[in-house]
Amino acid sequence: MDQLALIFLLLLGAVVMVPVGDRLGLPSPVLMTLAGAVLALLPFVPNVQVPPEYILPIVLPPLLYAAVQRTSWRQFTANLRPIFLLAVLLVFATTAAVAAVAQAVVPGMPLAAAVVLGALVAPPDPVAATAVAGKLGLPRRMVSILEGEGLFNDVTAIVLYHVALAAVLSGTFSVPGALGSLVLSAVVAIAVGLVLGWVANKLMGLLDDPTLQIGLTLLVPFVAYVLAEEFKGSGVLAVLTCALFLAEYAVDADDVLGRLAGYTFWEVVDTLVTGVAFGLIGLELHNIFGAASGRWGQMLGAGAAVVGVVVAVRLVWLLPAAWLAKRMHRRRDIDEDIPMSWRETVIMWWSGMRGVASVALALAIPFGVDGGPFPARDEILFIAFAVVLSTLLVQGLTLPWLVRRLRVRADTDAVDALERELALRVIKASKRRLREVLEVEEVSEEVADQLSRRAYDIGARIAPDIVDDERRELFEKRISRMKKVQRIQGEMLSAARHEVLAARSEPGADPEIVDRVLRHLDVRSLRGTP
Repeated sequence: MDQLALIFLLLLGAVVMVPVGDRLGLPSPVLMTLAGAVLALLPFVPNVQVPPEYILPIVLPPLLYAAVQRTSWRQFTANLRPIFLLAVLLVFATTAAVAAVAQAVVPGMPLAAAVVLGALVAPPDPVAATAVAGKLGLPRRMVSILEGEGLFNDVTAIVLYHVALAAVLSGTFSVPGALGSLVLSAVVAIAVGLVLGWVANKLMGLLDDPTLQIGLTLLVPFVAYVLAEEFKGSGVLAVLTCALFLAEYAVDADDVLGRLAGYTFWEVVDTLVTGVAFGLIGLELHNIFGAASGRWGQMLGAGAAVVGVVVAVRLVWLLPAAWLAKRMHRRRDIDEDIPMSWRETVIMWWSGMRGVASVALALAIPFGVDGGPFPARDEILFIAFAVVLSTLLVQGLTLPWLVRRLRVRADTDAVDALERELALRVIKASKRRLREVLEVEEVSEEVADQLSRRAYDIGARIAPDIVDDERRELFEKRISRMKKVQRIQGEMLSAARHEVLAARSEPGADPEIVDRVLRHLDVRSLRGTP
């Protein structure tokens, strides 16, 4: 089997593992990691040979951009304090603790190399957190914090990683220099993200075609990442800033087809890239086993020590941080998403899985320094993979059980209340617009009454319990009639599509014209109109 066949096999696995994971109640990234590990043990599967310097720029931008589509600027600002505690301060604390333990358990490891290890295992993975925790029915505030932490902790960790790596290569390390690099990296990244977001938003208006607009959104995260890195900024933060800007400003409420097509496109990209990334984590076992050859006892002991530190530091940090956040939340009375019980704090702790970023940073460590080998590179690689595999497989596989055991579920009453509120706002907006139209257009009383009922129908489809029993009964009868009409219309449109497709293979048929007519019928089918 060659490298290309292996990549296509991972792509196929990324698609297949989604329904398999849904059926088994397990996260698909964890299953892909297991699948990659199994493939790594097969003798005919080759070693993965992906240039380390390309892993982060290729994998992270689309995954981060797709993740931002599921959040908003309001959620980010509401979670600002928890995100700062987890994505910045906890990364520093984890890096320091891991560096101290690594120096103690790995003979001859320099401090700077230990900091490199600490930085690359410190950040929980945004993709793993979203994919695993987001499908367990957790309270939305918890998912929001996990997503925010996962999106922004890479910024801190990657800057620390580069500062420590430079210290190994140069032999000098400066705390003020490290803090200065962090601030400069953030400022440059935010500037690049905002400028590129503004430019992309203007281009969206000029490209009056959903295909071209979606193509532009595919390029934007890669351009943001590379451009920020070129100017010594954080590529991760630039992608996040740009994506948040576009999510806030590049929204056309009436672009229904473009929004649906873009959502579907990014779901596909997210599924494929996530599957391949986590499959590659499992496949890297080939190289890890080679690095540990002849030193299994020492390597396993060091790996277990660092895994224990990574897991313990998160718990020790979360308990007082959650208490402090709740205390400050009560004092300031602001709309902030925080864990509200010890059960939620435990779930937050156990959701700290490492993944793609840790592996990519570990593989990007250079082989040599000034003509000699990079100090303790094999040990760093082995420990990093021990942390990633332990947290992904152990925590990822047991998290669903833990959530059920602790009975941490989303607040369905709050969800229903929000849906009812939105349904009422939909009805009011629809009726307000109807009144405005009736003031300037002449419409019969019968048609006006029918349109007024349609306004209630729109809201009742979102939240049926907002209307009284009598009106609900009438609504259900109208829905039943509409469903029958739509079903018959669907059969009519289906017959039309079959006829057009049959004409495509007839002599003299122009495929371009046939496809144009077919797209017209598809759009009509999507809108539910003949």
